[in-house]
Amino acid sequence: MPKRPNTHPDFRIELSKSGLIVGVDEAGRGPWAGPVVAGAAILNPATLPRDLIEGLDDSKKLKAEKREALLMRLQQTDAVIGVGVASVAEIDNLNILQATMLAMGRAVADLGVTPDYALIDGNRVPQGLPCKAEAVVKGDSLSLSIAAASIVAKVNRDHMMAELDQQYPGYGWARNAGYGTKAHQEGLKSIGVCVEHRKSFAPIRKMLSPDDS
Repeated sequence: MPKRPNTHPDFRIELSKSGLIVGVDEAGRGPWAGPVVAGAAILNPATLPRDLIEGLDDSKKLKAEKREALLMRLQQTDAVIGVGVASVAEIDNLNILQATMLAMGRAVADLGVTPDYALIDGNRVPQGLPCKAEAVVKGDSLSLSIAAASIVAKVNRDHMMAELDQQYPGYGWARNAGYGTKAHQEGLKSIGVCVEHRKSFAPIRKMLSPDDS
């Protein structure tokens, strides 16, 4: 598909396909702790309210309050939403890329319906999907379905990290979502590594084995 200037996602890619089109995206590939979470969203271009057409966007471009409001609004429509999670153990066992693909497949399975075509944010397509699929680079800025999925993934992961912050206080996860911020680094220095840290990630691995180069 040729590149085109685009300041906001739309339904052009979806409308070039037929049947039920699902957008899929993930949140949490980069953090040092917590699961990776994928979202899947099937939107109906004929019925999606105007405020969502105008409001949905790449989750990274939106503030937390806006993401929360958009997801709540999305749940009031006929959109079909799925969430998939891959655990820290799966991330460490498989690697973050394969764990992300696993979470994406689980998000599609969680829809409760079988889509006809999947639009996957990024440059890789998970194996084993129940439908044809294509990777869409920067898809969350191009496709409304992927943008919706990015919000589903981000909001759900943020909620999970806030819950984990209650179980493992001191790292600031409710605020930093497990990313390697100063507060998180200070928590690691004073408390150490916990079970929700990704031990395969270099900063954590280095803390566990400081003598390893």
